[in-house]
Amino acid sequence: MILPRIRQLDEGAVNRIAAGEVVERPASAVKELVENALDARATRVTVDIADGGRTLIRVTDDGHGIDPDDLPMALSRHATSKIDGSDLLNIHSFGFRGEALPSLGAVGRLTITSRAQGSDGAATIHVSGGRIDAPRPAALRQGTVVELRDLFHATPARLKFLKSERSETMAVTDVIRRLAMAEPGVAFALRDISDGGERILFRADAAADMTGRMAAILGRAFTDNAMSIDAERDGFRLTGLAGLPTYSKGNSVSQYLFVNGRPVRDKMLTGALRGAYVDVLARDRHAVAALFVTCDPELVDCNVHPAKTEVRFRDAGIVRGLIVSGLRHALAGAGHRSATTTAEATLGAMRPGRPTAPVYQMDRPSQQARAASYSAQMPGFSEAPSARMEDSVAPDDAATSAPLGAARAQLHENWIIAQTETGIVIVDQHAAHERLVYEQLKAQMRDRGVVAQALLIPDVVEVGPMADLLLSLDLSRLGLSLEPFGPGTVAVRETPAILGNVSAEVLIRDILDELEESDGADPLSLQSRLDAILSRMACHGSVRSGRRMSAPEMNALLREMETTPNSGQCNHGRPTYVELRLSDIERLFGRT
Repeated sequence: MILPRIRQLDEGAVNRIAAGEVVERPASAVKELVENALDARATRVTVDIADGGRTLIRVTDDGHGIDPDDLPMALSRHATSKIDGSDLLNIHSFGFRGEALPSLGAVGRLTITSRAQGSDGAATIHVSGGRIDAPRPAALRQGTVVELRDLFHATPARLKFLKSERSETMAVTDVIRRLAMAEPGVAFALRDISDGGERILFRADAAADMTGRMAAILGRAFTDNAMSIDAERDGFRLTGLAGLPTYSKGNSVSQYLFVNGRPVRDKMLTGALRGAYVDVLARDRHAVAALFVTCDPELVDCNVHPAKTEVRFRDAGIVRGLIVSGLRHALAGAGHRSATTTAEATLGAMRPGRPTAPVYQMDRPSQQARAASYSAQMPGFSEAPSARMEDSVAPDDAATSAPLGAARAQLHENWIIAQTETGIVIVDQHAAHERLVYEQLKAQMRDRGVVAQALLIPDVVEVGPMADLLLSLDLSRLGLSLEPFGPGTVAVRETPAILGNVSAEVLIRDILDELEESDGADPLSLQSRLDAILSRMACHGSVRSGRRMSAPEMNALLREMETTPNSGQCNHGRPTYVELRLSDIERLFGRT
């Protein structure tokens, strides 16, 4: 057998291999070129693409430019002006490897035209398939223009792996959006010039601050329904905007994370973001957020991924704790605040002829179910509650000045109507009280453990193979005392006092459901799992749909909501109330 000999690959093959790591698709090329423009201190960046970036990518900036003598060197591998190579952890720029331009020149037709600041003239250089032409004089007033045509023409097999033109265009747009968020002081424009036309895909003028840039990119609705984040811990700082739980999405595409100004897609950071909202969002909902982590560059390594989209922190636990605690502190400070978009969705649903699917949907209990629920809460009074309003509630001017107003009526034994100084508030009594009970349970567990009530006769519940897991969780902190009672069976001796007269078997079944649902998810800490169990338990102790409430009870519920953290949404992330201003109601009836 003849052994294969080891040989050095030629420069062209090396560059094409490097391009496979750095340039995955047109969006990757746009990212590298725009980051170069930002490193050149550009204040305006314009990107033109054609056919999703396959046939043309042109990036124009007004940065400090490249000296004509340095243009050939710029196309050499690992040649850069951004670092001197002495310290790869002290990185203050987007790029630092010197791989992007030679990689792009190896797989496409690349032309660089640049005029260095203070230079008498501009120069241009062209490279195609790794073959570099000599620099020539050119006409350019300022900055640099990098034009990449026929991406992957030197490696046509790569074209087969590209997606549709629309998908590639969307990926390029997403790259520009993220970089625009990272640099609010820079103006960005993205144009599609396919087939000789010109279509503006994205535009963001220079903004004075981050909030203005976020409003321009993510919309005013986001900034109006977001919490400002500013927290520090052990050399790390977290800033940005995070949406209210009721302003959530069905996917995670609206989560933007940055480390030292660099857009990243890091699993640890996204996991911390999800962990911070786990108490206020359903599992199929995702927070909307733009978060910026800043620290000394030596505390983070950004050289762990070919595209530099992942990072590695020296102490990831500090960063994760900062994100979770910073966001939870902001959520607690938001109190009963709920997203304004719930009111807009409500008005949209009310407008005749324009039915729209609501963002959140709860099944309305049947008349028989409401009768059974009401009978269970008030034994001996089994007739179904009527849907008529109670007698008029006496006006209370002081209460109407409160954030959630004064209760005026209860409709269908589920909806509280309150009057405020500027409009009305519609409250879901069950969802609201469920959150209040949940927060009380959590507070009791933190302080001294949930107060328990002993059962006169222990309830024996068969739980099968989950018995060992139940007994290992030490649910006594939650006011639930369990003991083994034979194979696959537990005896319930105490239940949380705040839940009142509750079925121990139904409670245990709900807890088992929660444990099974969280089993395959991202591993929850014990505390998070206990909180999830408390959430299930709170449902048993809350005011049910179909329960008739007096005016004092309704007002007491409103006042407690105003002072309870996270009361703007229930334990499943649905809004607990909708506020309609008088101007909204007048517009609904065509009076404005």
